[in-house]
Amino acid sequence: MEIRTRRRRPHIPEIRVGKKEEEEEQPLSPAARLFHAPEFNCNIISVVGLKSKIKPAVIIEGIKQTLIRHPRFSCKLLKVESGNNKRREQKWVQTKVVAEDHVVIPKIDMHNIGNANADAFLDSYVSNLTTIPLDTSKPLWEVHLLDLRTSDAENVAILKIHHSVGDGMSLMSLVLACTRKTSNPDELPSLPNQKSSLSGSRSYSRLLWLVMALWSVVMLVLNTVCDALEFIATAMFLKDTETPIKGNFRLSTSKRMCCVHRTVSFDDLKLIKNAMQMVTIFREFISGEPQFLP
Repeated sequence: MEIRTRRRRPHIPEIRVGKKEEEEEQPLSPAARLFHAPEFNCNIISVVGLKSKIKPAVIIEGIKQTLIRHPRFSCKLLKVESGNNKRREQKWVQTKVVAEDHVVIPKIDMHNIGNANADAFLDSYVSNLTTIPLDTSKPLWEVHLLDLRTSDAENVAILKIHHSVGDGMSLMSLVLACTRKTSNPDELPSLPNQKSSLSGSRSYSRLLWLVMALWSVVMLVLNTVCDALEFIATAMFLKDTETPIKGNFRLSTSKRMCCVHRTVSFDDLKLIKNAMQMVTIFREFISGEPQFLP
């Protein structure tokens, strides 16, 4: 099994992101500094299956129109001197972004990979990505485009983003903002509004409303006190539950972990949603090619 990577570099001019010509520096937040610590250096890896062949030129153009306009996707991490004591601190610095440098197209030898082994190959590829650190000389994100037919998709795209760039919810919102409706390419996807089963506070007496408000305050205080006590107890003598994915900070090198994907039926998710009386946030995008539009 042979894997050789190459980066697609068509003759497209480089893009300067930002209104100012000079580089802008922004300090890292406490959470971002924590994610860059050697013990917590972690990335977010997302695998997206497509129903048709990937067109790299379309993906690259979509990245230029959407992702690299976001400040964190156009900043690299540098250590700069600050203050009179010449202390070096990590800061986000605006830089030139060449979308082709962040798109990886591996050359896969399909002679040794059959349809039955494609899923295992994908799991191994993603597992290997977890052991390769991102290049800090450029913004901390990559997009891998695999011309690989699996049991669930015709082709596969993998997004690798450092956790300091954003959390799961913010990245999901960003990816959602990069898509458009298949029925109208000029409109953003819409989410359903939650419909309250209550007609309003008018149907309840003021006394009942006051009791519910007081009960909410009591529960809020109680939960806060319990969480604080549990936090103190955990810091003093309690230990986390031993699980296969629990890290061991005493190890000098991190262990390689195997990523295995499983297919979950939307019918099962809908069953759980209805049982919990939740508002659905799922939208079935059945377009053959993802639409990245400004």
